[in-house]
Amino acid sequence: MTLAEKMKNGELYDCSTGALTEDLETRLCECKELLYDFNHSRPSEAEKREEIIRKMFAEVGENCYIEPPFYANWGCNMHVGRDFYANFSLTVVDDADIYIGDHVMIAPNVVIATGTHPICPELRERVYQYNLPVHIGNRVWIGAGSIILPGVTIGENTVIGAGSVVTKDIPANVVA
Repeated sequence: MTLAEKMKNGELYDCSTGALTEDLETRLCECKELLYDFNHSRPSEAEKREEIIRKMFAEVGENCYIEPPFYANWGCNMHVGRDFYANFSLTVVDDADIYIGDHVMIAPNVVIATGTHPICPELRERVYQYNLPVHIGNRVWIGAGSIILPGVTIGENTVIGAGSVVTKDIPANVVA
């Protein structure tokens, strides 16, 4: 199994800098370059930012707006539906796929992470990691300063209160 496959399949892999293949290094660098351009765009350059997001993300629906600054590991593992809004300082650790539905709103300083490390200290010492995808349903609102951890699914119409740390799946139609 390749490193890229392990990253997507929840398998343990060595995530140290020297372990990346040339292809993955290139993709990582491309993301960093696009993020630099996105985060250094002028306020009047909304169209430029949208073009950058469309180049970077795996999927982008209509009417997607992300307020700079925006941070991502890869960008290419982001799947965003239509009518999406993210406020300042969205951080995505998208080592695996992040799926975000339609009509989703994300408040400032939110972190969505797919990457995690083993509990076993010997494996962490060897810089091992594994990734679990995150799924966010339609019409979800994520409050300021929330953290969505690896493997979580948030059901449609749900509100995640400001400052929440979401460690487990949240059903549809609730305030958490």
